[in-house]
Amino acid sequence: MVDRPGGPDPRDLRADDLRHLLAVARTGRLVSAADALGVDHTTVSRRITALERSLGVRLMERGTEGWALTDAGRAVAENARAIEEALVRVVDAVSGQDPPSLHGTVRVSAPDGFGTHFVTPALARVRRRHPRLQVELVTATRELPLRPAGFDLALTIGRPPRSRLVTEHLTDYALGLYAGDDYLARCGAPAAAAELREHPLVFYIESMLQVGDLDIERHLPGTTAAFSSTNVFAQVEATRLGTGVGVLPAFLADRAPGLRRLLPEEVDIRLPITLAVRREAVTHPAVRAVRDALHREVAERAAELLPPTPDR
Repeated sequence: MVDRPGGPDPRDLRADDLRHLLAVARTGRLVSAADALGVDHTTVSRRITALERSLGVRLMERGTEGWALTDAGRAVAENARAIEEALVRVVDAVSGQDPPSLHGTVRVSAPDGFGTHFVTPALARVRRRHPRLQVELVTATRELPLRPAGFDLALTIGRPPRSRLVTEHLTDYALGLYAGDDYLARCGAPAAAAELREHPLVFYIESMLQVGDLDIERHLPGTTAAFSSTNVFAQVEATRLGTGVGVLPAFLADRAPGLRRLLPEEVDIRLPITLAVRREAVTHPAVRAVRDALHREVAERAAELLPPTPDR
């Protein structure tokens, strides 16, 4: 390569190297990017190294959650998407697809309960319309990382701190108190929230909780969980089996057989769900399609997320 004044020469760049960069940016993993591209992970690493050498800057760095773009890498990726999308349109043009089908892979991160019951139907809807699109759902109830990696869109409970993501409010959802028929027959129901200290609660493990908005002390001061789990489905099952009074999402508990809502006028917790998109993915057609499908899903099923209570 001949050095020229004014920085890198566009003639030294390969569009294929940009595709490899975008694949790692979306997945955060060399192996996952390699699978999406149909190559081995050493090829992905070699092509990104070649691109960094051509540009003279570091484009990716390794973190605790995988590979993430540097500031320079984000700037390169945002512009590289236009090249990738142009290549897809070329393929669609010669194959006669009208309208063009979406390609590539979109990875979504979401809490386990919301991810199963709302994100999954939205992704299935997108896949029916765009069968050549690959969608991935990673479930975990956690805060958004400050340096995001490994997803295109993320859904999180609460309002996230400032980050390098583009965020918007997706919906609110309700949590309430629930107990199984067997538990109520043995222990009776609390007559007021103050009596909850006399009942075993079912909720998240406090020491492992990664979402501040789910801190039980914020909503029911003075109470602690007697049965705890990081998995909301385990919480629902434990409550159904009579382990105690569960603090559960209404969209899960209301569909579980044998559970009864307790003190709905007194305990009706409302929490927001935030939709976050990696900046380099905002304009990607497949990401926009998933985002639109998520908005449509929660709009059509608002009554499940926020069921009416007697005083509302």
